[in-house]
Amino acid sequence: MDAHENQLWPQLVWHARGYKGPRRGTAQNPNKRQATSPPDLSPSSSDCPMLLGARTGSANMSTAMGSTFGPPSIPAQDAEPTQFSQPQQPTNMQLYKSYCAVNGIEPSPWAVNQNGSRLAVHVPVATTEERCFDSFYHHFHASHPFVLPKPFLLQISKEAPLKPVLAAMRWVGSFFLDVGSPTQERLLNEAFNLIYAPNRSKDGFLIQAMMLLIVGLDGSCQQDKARGILSDVEALALELGLNTREFAANHGRGIPVLEESWRRTWWDLFVIDGMVAGVHRVTNFLLFDVSARAALPCEEDQYLTARIPIPLYLDDLEDQDFSGEDREFSSFAYRVLCARTLGKFMRVPPIFGPEDENLGKIETLLTNWRLHLPQSKRDALQKNGKLDEMMFQAHMMNQATSIMLHQPHSQLDSSPTQDINSCAPHQAIPAGDLFNSHTRHTIESANSISTMITHRVPLLSHTHFFTCVITMSSIVHLSRWALFFIPHDDDDLRQQIRLNIGALNQLSKVWGAADRARGQVKEVAQVIYKVKKQQRSNSQFWMGLSQEEMLNTIATDDSIINEIENFEPIPNLLG
Repeated sequence: MDAHENQLWPQLVWHARGYKGPRRGTAQNPNKRQATSPPDLSPSSSDCPMLLGARTGSANMSTAMGSTFGPPSIPAQDAEPTQFSQPQQPTNMQLYKSYCAVNGIEPSPWAVNQNGSRLAVHVPVATTEERCFDSFYHHFHASHPFVLPKPFLLQISKEAPLKPVLAAMRWVGSFFLDVGSPTQERLLNEAFNLIYAPNRSKDGFLIQAMMLLIVGLDGSCQQDKARGILSDVEALALELGLNTREFAANHGRGIPVLEESWRRTWWDLFVIDGMVAGVHRVTNFLLFDVSARAALPCEEDQYLTARIPIPLYLDDLEDQDFSGEDREFSSFAYRVLCARTLGKFMRVPPIFGPEDENLGKIETLLTNWRLHLPQSKRDALQKNGKLDEMMFQAHMMNQATSIMLHQPHSQLDSSPTQDINSCAPHQAIPAGDLFNSHTRHTIESANSISTMITHRVPLLSHTHFFTCVITMSSIVHLSRWALFFIPHDDDDLRQQIRLNIGALNQLSKVWGAADRARGQVKEVAQVIYKVKKQQRSNSQFWMGLSQEEMLNTIATDDSIINEIENFEPIPNLLG
């Protein structure tokens, strides 16, 4: 293979810009990847400013890719049948069109010739499949980031084993676009048929495709089908040894970012298995009992730029307070640790009372996780204000596990919320006269989940499992609201109910499970409100309140229920 074929991206030669080739007398490394820039397709950069004239970002990406991805040679005997090749690289127009499609920018129909006059340029319209592929990365990838980052996946997208995962990505990406139900159904059928084709390659890419279907189906109210695929993919992952330390090295082709993708595939499957078990309470978190020796994932920015550090392991993380070594672990690693705590909770013997020692052991794990977080991980927002989705999910799981642990031993009567079963079966909890410590734990965790909604990031950037965690929080809030003796001036509780319903309404743009949960929460809120209206006729209900406080309470309750009654699904405006 000559030097030109070795280059990760082709050199862009644009005579209109006066490029004459490299300077004479400058030694060139034939194996060095050269940073390139997208073309100027218009004299104005207003149509697509990140591409037109913004050379720094492009150069950095090309350099990062070239320095870590696609080594010049791989011994044939060590490579898999799906060895990385040098596929045909995307043209400048394709790169331009792809960026603009992702960012909702209309590409300019003009180019400039050597004389400076405009020439019409044909910009192909993106196909539905291309739009769905771009949508996957733009809207979904960050919430379950195990598939290769987009620039690297494009290099091997023509390989046959990639077909199932590409089909699954297009189907998931279609959720965020207005492509219509027939198209979504066709994309799902294509993905499903490729995954279960008799001649499919049983490899890591197949596992990734199945994982995407699990998440998509679960979020689309097809939980039984999702659980069936989950059972199949767990068996396949263990058959292939995805959980072993050797898998990433043996199947990574000597490419660090691909090895990292395989580590992330195992640990995201582990987290998905835990989330499905935790929020639906039907499965038993099978993978928790499997010996997991795969290295832990790195930080997200390191993965996206292929700057993969030497990996750490689960033992390093769980023993960090006793090893005496000052190591930094990724947000993904702390997310794994939360899933581990959830698994330990699901393995404790039946807890027979609020003083059971097993309950105290799990609460100690939950509290220790929060207490020993580095300062930079104590919030799901980074210093620059951007979302750290891995830490968001970690905090989400910590609070959800706390509710599952303490709510059965609280004194919040759950009967008013028995019709909210979209995520998990109703759990009967008797009422009590006084709030015990478990009631306080339950309420504080429900409040923390509502607070997570207020982060200034799009709700649809989160994993769809957040839907069921919000539903857990809503059950707690509504159980409190149904109490006769709730303080009349507790406006915080009313606002949290509004907040949760509004979040479910927003998530229902994409996820059918959120729409179902929203409907159930709204109906229960309406029933509770009718009961509270009847309570108003009881003079004891208003005892100790001034006339102004009475009027404020009535006005607040009326405004909340009016909003609840008028909540309608929001049309999908993302496409």
